Order: sequence, then structure tokens, then C-alpha cells
Amino acid sequence: MNLTCLPARLLAVSSALLLTACATSPVAPPTTSRPTAPKYESGMVSAADPRAAEAGAEMLRHGGTATDAAIATMLALTVVEPQSSGIGGGGFYVRSDPKGQVGTIDGRETAPAAATPRRFLDAEGKPLPHRKAVVSGLSVGVPGNIALAAQAHEQDGKLPWAELFQPAIRLASEGYQLSERGRAMLVRAPDSAAHDPAARALYFGADGQPHPVGTLIRNPALAKTLETIASRGPQAFYTGAMAQAVARQVASETPQDGKMTVADLEGYEAKKRPAACGTYRIYKICGMGPPSSGETTVLAIMVALENFDLAALGPDSPVAWHLFAEAQRLAYADREVYLADPDYVPVPTKGLTDHAYLLARGKAISPERTMPFVKPGDPKGSQRLSFAPGRSYPELGTSHLVVIDREGRAVSYTSTIESAFGSGLFVGGFYLNNELTDFSFMPEDAGRPVANRVEGGKRPRSSMAPTLVFGPDGKLLLALGAAGGATIPVQVARTLIGFLDWKLPIDQALALPLLFSPRDTVIVEKGSQLERMIPALEKLGHDVRAAELPLKTNAIAVVGSRLVGAADPRSEGRAIAQ
Repeated sequence: MNLTCLPARLLAVSSALLLTACATSPVAPPTTSRPTAPKYESGMVSAADPRAAEAGAEMLRHGGTATDAAIATMLALTVVEPQSSGIGGGGFYVRSDPKGQVGTIDGRETAPAAATPRRFLDAEGKPLPHRKAVVSGLSVGVPGNIALAAQAHEQDGKLPWAELFQPAIRLASEGYQLSERGRAMLVRAPDSAAHDPAARALYFGADGQPHPVGTLIRNPALAKTLETIASRGPQAFYTGAMAQAVARQVASETPQDGKMTVADLEGYEAKKRPAACGTYRIYKICGMGPPSSGETTVLAIMVALENFDLAALGPDSPVAWHLFAEAQRLAYADREVYLADPDYVPVPTKGLTDHAYLLARGKAISPERTMPFVKPGDPKGSQRLSFAPGRSYPELGTSHLVVIDREGRAVSYTSTIESAFGSGLFVGGFYLNNELTDFSFMPEDAGRPVANRVEGGKRPRSSMAPTLVFGPDGKLLLALGAAGGATIPVQVARTLIGFLDWKLPIDQALALPLLFSPRDTVIVEKGSQLERMIPALEKLGHDVRAAELPLKTNAIAVVGSRLVGAADPRSEGRAIAQ
């Protein structure tokens, strides 16, 4: 395993002492300059569960950085939101320093080395039924969240590694009350939630029904797992008994194709990636690049809309939502062809984020009618003819968190186990992800390979879009992100339009309804004001239907010298100041 973690710090200290001992010139005296005053009176955390947000806020009160708080929040979500994220999955981390410099870490799961492009095909070469693939070892990728946390902590952590685990350990050992959303997810996905006997005993009663809302859930197995990683460091997850348990469980439930091995876990690496950045009007938007399709898709939607005066149209205009739908169609056409793991596929990220290219794509949009058809564009650096479009499935098992600390460091971090309760495989008190079903099941189409097909060691394409927004002066304005599968980039873009163009307070921007139009059918959020706009949208040429959408967005805005946090009103989330 190649992890930058606590032992590396000890090595650095030892090296420094050795160099000092060997020096022949006197050591310069310490500077007496005053420390920089904090930017804000209080730091803030916004997360999908208030108990997880409180875990992060506790780290801020102890003097931790935004990174410390983000890690503690992710760990707590493993306990209180087991259906959505945690140490059995992976994530993407986007961070900016007080000067606005942006860095990212890719903690996306990887396919076992022995996986092949035919992993999700049956003996006749047809795609497996989706749920059959999900609830099995076939869907499990090597988890990346602990490696991501270790690398982030090494770069920007201040508190001891073990301290970040204490809130999550308390929640697991002392217990937490099952929430309405938590129980609803148990009811919705019993095949994965109760797949493992240990998980079934934890979350379900003797009658086979999920425990009632308010039941105290104690998870001593998870507490022990977290204590082990806290005391032994991140390597405890990827080597030894824990790695053996994960590999054994996954392999035992993998009926075909390559099985996961301990070597797959030992070899896992979280990776620094270039941030995907672009401009929208006077603002700079940055986020996670490939293997995530999130930020390139957000930028594609937003820049295409620069051709129109959204501020004048406002949120009550069917034309504004029509334009939003058309921009999505263009963005997702490119997403399906070009986005995949850049270590395996030449992804034209610069071309896909080029402002002139995206603005030109947007000129195909008319405010008076729908485009009759949409096809992928030809961004600079593309090899479009080499790849065929792929298709993905919806998911419900993702969580997002944002943190801004007093000094102005910001973290936007999306963590996921993919579907609700992931693969259903349960080890050490936590669920393992089903991220590999984010790969395209069909490896080729009409003789052309699909960019996002399965390959050994490859990371599946993601929709996660942790995002940071900066003003024309380069100062941070907004940190945000969302959960909800392929709707994630659209939730982020919707919030940006509400906040930047319609000048809504951040809580109202998060409360805006959603219109989702990745292809030719427009889906509007059921029960929202958009449902009343269906006739107007149909007159513009859209095929529209109303449906429930998996929406969950979190954000913190900088308003003058204050931090203003918010969580999606459809969720149980909350923003908490330190």
C-alpha cells in the first residue's frame, strides 16, 4: 500500500532533526510576526445528518482545520447514515486554502485487478439484471475513503489522526436514534440492508421489519473497527486482518469474473488530480475532474446558459427551465461518450471545460423550441470516434458535506457507497459499496469500446460534483455539493443559478425544485411548482413527466464576513457552527 499517513510525519520529523544536528551554521531565530487574524468569527459544517455535522463542528472547536472536520464528519456518517456513505466506500475531496488555491483528491473505488470487461454480462453476453449485480461481490470496489482521509490529513490536518475518530466511535458504541429517513431507507432497500445476517440483526427486529423510528442503534463491531484504524493508522484498513476479512467476504459472493484479493486492498492509492475549473459569467467554478463527470457536466450546463439572461427570466419562467433542460441535454451527451478513468482512457478534460467550446455548444439552444436531437460535440483533444456511449443506473447511497473553517480553508467532500446500503455485504459493522455498477455493463457497442467499461484496477465514472465557487476578486463565495446519482451535477447547477443569477439566499437556492433532462425526456420534481409548468414545457416541445427525485444538497455561502450554511429541506441535513 502506498499511503501518506502518520508514519510519514514521524519520518519527516526525524529527518529534520538529523539535518539540524549536522548543520554547521547557526539556526535562524524564530520570527516574531503576529499570526494572521481569523477571517470568520466561527467555522461551519453542513452535512446530511446533524449528528455528523456536530462531529465536524467538534473538531473545529478543538482547533482543527476544515480537513480535520471533514474527516470526522465522514466517519460519523458511516455510523448514522449507513445507507449512504462511509469507510466501506469512496469519495472525492476538493479543498481550497485561504488564498483560493484549489487541490483535489480522488478516493474513488477501484475494480479488482482480475476484473474483465465482461464482468456484468451473463453466459449469453447479455447484461445481468441490475439488482442481481448490485447485491453481490461483483459490484464491490476497493474502498477509498480511508486512504483519501489519510492523504488529506497528511496535507492539511492539524489534530491527531486518532482524535478525528472519537465522535464516530462514541456514536457507534453508545448508540444513536434511528431517524425517519434511516428507517425509510431500510424499508425501501431490504434486499441489500438485510442481506447479511449481522446487518439484519442490527437494523431489523425479530419480526423481520426495520426497527421503529427512535430505536437506539448500537454498533459495537463498527466501534471496534474505528478504534483499530484510529490507533493503528490507515494502514490497518488495507492490510492484515481487516483487509483479509474484506477480501474474503467479497470473493465469497463473487460468482463470476475476477475476485477481490488482499493484494487489491494493499495496492490501493488515493490520487491527487488536477481540479476541473472554468468560468461562468464573472465567477470561477472549481471541482473534481475525471474519473468524476460531475464538474465537467456542471460547467457544460452553466456555460451553455451564458447565452441567455437568466436573471431577467427568473425562477417562475417556464422558458428559464426549458433553457436549463436543453443545456443538460448537451452536457450529458458529452458526458456519456468522453468521461471515464483518465488513467485508462484519454479524457479531453481541457476541451470539455473550454469556455469557447461550451459557449458555442449553447448557441444551439433556442428559447422558443426544443432541439430535435442532440449529439456529442467535438472538444479539442477528443477521440470521439473511438468510443461509444454508455449507460448508467440511478443510485440513492451518497452523502455530501462541506466545511469552512475560521481561517478560510474550505472543503467540499462527496462520500458514497453507491446504492442504498451499497452491495449489502457487511464487514466489521459497515456496508461495502457497489460502486462497480457505475461502470457501463456493456463493454462495447457496434464494435466500439465504451470508455466507461470495466477493466482491472480501473475507477468507474462518477457523477459526484463537490464544488467551490469564487468571485471576480478570487475570494471564496460558496462551497457545495449533492447526493443523488446522475442528478448530482444538475442539483449543483440549479443551486448555482439560484444563488448567482437569481440572487436567492443559499437556503432558498437549495429549496428550488429540480428539473432533470439528461436525454430527451424531461423529469420534473413531483409536487413542485415545476409540475404546474408541464403544459408550458410541452408547448416548447418537451416530453415531460413528474417523478420523485433523490435530492440532497449541502452548502455554505460566504456573505460579507459571515458564513451562512444550509441543507436541502428535503433531507435531514443541517449546518452547524463551531
